[in-house]
Amino acid sequence: VQAYHNDEFKTVSKADVLGKWSVFFFYPADFTFVCPTELEDLANKYDEFKATGCEVYSVSTDTHFVHKAWHDTSDVIKKLQYPMLADPTGLLSRGFDVMIEEAGLAERGTFIVNPEGEIVAYEVVAGNVGRNADELLRRLKALQFVAENPAEVCPAKWEQGNETLQPSIDLVGKIQNRYIQK
Repeated sequence: VQAYHNDEFKTVSKADVLGKWSVFFFYPADFTFVCPTELEDLANKYDEFKATGCEVYSVSTDTHFVHKAWHDTSDVIKKLQYPMLADPTGLLSRGFDVMIEEAGLAERGTFIVNPEGEIVAYEVVAGNVGRNADELLRRLKALQFVAENPAEVCPAKWEQGNETLQPSIDLVGKIQNRYIQK
């Protein structure tokens, strides 16, 4: 697909995605209300996502030309350092099953994809509610941890460095609040 990234038009393909962690962050449209707040939140955390070896791709059904126009006219969108994918045909939105056919727009969907190209986490949120980049980053780090440590699992609210669990018959019925980080 076409993308606007670092003041250039680029093509992003599946080959660009495979081999690293990726976040696909679908949003309804440029020049709207909730969307720029989410994209700015992601922009503020982008260096942390990159530090984990993850690329962030924002995606809307706008063209790459519209992405550039939004970038050129919005101080918020000028902060974005990650690629803004253009999906005017809805190919990606349909592929991720977030296309709102009657509106021609994508739902507010977030997908974490592992280096093998598998979706390992996803969430779709109502169009009038924004998402949280801190929680997305926490979830990414947890998924990366369990990918590297397959004998362990991360309890609710797990943060990097916190205690994990090693599933076994000895833990059945014994999980308590001590595993939920405050």
